[in-house]
Amino acid sequence: MESVKEKNHIDPAADRIPAHIAIIMDGNGRWAKERLRGRSDGHAEGVNSVHRITRLASDLGVRDLTLYAFSTENWNRPQQEVDTLMTLIGQAIRNETPDLKANNVKIRLVGDIDRLPADVQRDLYHGVEETSDCTGLNLNLCLSYSSRWELTEAMRAIAAQVRNGRINPADITEDTISAQLATSGIPDPELLIRTGGELRLSNFLLWQTAYSELYFTDVLWPDFGEKEFLAAISEYRKRERRFGRTSEQVRHTPDDPK
Repeated sequence: MESVKEKNHIDPAADRIPAHIAIIMDGNGRWAKERLRGRSDGHAEGVNSVHRITRLASDLGVRDLTLYAFSTENWNRPQQEVDTLMTLIGQAIRNETPDLKANNVKIRLVGDIDRLPADVQRDLYHGVEETSDCTGLNLNLCLSYSSRWELTEAMRAIAAQVRNGRINPADITEDTISAQLATSGIPDPELLIRTGGELRLSNFLLWQTAYSELYFTDVLWPDFGEKEFLAAISEYRKRERRFGRTSEQVRHTPDDPK
């Protein structure tokens, strides 16, 4: 079977494929409503999009794909919808883990995982264990996650270290904070995509996306496929990432400010 990389003649290094792409997957409910179907059908179809985009990212040589799968705020949705989402998450990870492992994709969990139902946690941690030796794409699943939760937890951890005399407040740096985040060890996203037409970050990776290129599309997540994913990457490749520098400086210095 011809890979996406071969079909589109894309070389990750030469064509500036983002090493880390984050996605706010929005529009499942509206997709279902437009088709006079239940919201659960939209979420189920959204799982199929996750499968497609994960395979595409892997084929293109993306190193990290971070998906906003369930936010802290999503706990406030109707209980029936929350229960459906939890069931889908468990089913999806059970069904997808063998394929992810076969394609050398490693699963990482980001968020307040302890809030998830015990059976879903078991499925998720099984997926993490099964793919722990994979060395290809890192699939970072943000579940029961929000940036304000994450930053609050990070500040608490740093405050405890100051109280215990392990850190001097004057020595706290950006790296100190980054090391305490739920995404510690994961490079910041170069490209953040949001589907569904909304123009906001919705409490997602607020610290990590300080220098990310933002791409918004009206396409609802269940309809987001190869064409749309490649369009987002194409737009990213057109942008000049200056990080406060001039265009002349960018031409003679590395792309990453750190």
